[in-house]
Amino acid sequence: MSTELMIILSMAAPALLVVVLATGLYWVGKRLEIISEGLGTLGGALATVESQHLRPLFKLVADVNGPLKIIVDTLPVIAGKARLVVRKAQGG
Repeated sequence: MSTELMIILSMAAPALLVVVLATGLYWVGKRLEIISEGLGTLGGALATVESQHLRPLFKLVADVNGPLKIIVDTLPVIAGKARLVVRKAQGG
């Protein structure tokens, strides 16, 4: 190969690399824009689901959890009394 051809090829290779990388980055950027739009739509849909379907359930959950909390809080007391009855029944 001639010296001139080697010089041209050694200059063309980095230029081609820059073009390929720039093209790839352009398409990555476009894809990220599409993903961003989709995430915006998803965020809006989730906000709608929360406001229309989940918020009305908060009161129901609180109404159910109230009595359950009382039961859960009294279980250790009941267990302690049951232990005492078992000990007395065993003669201890």
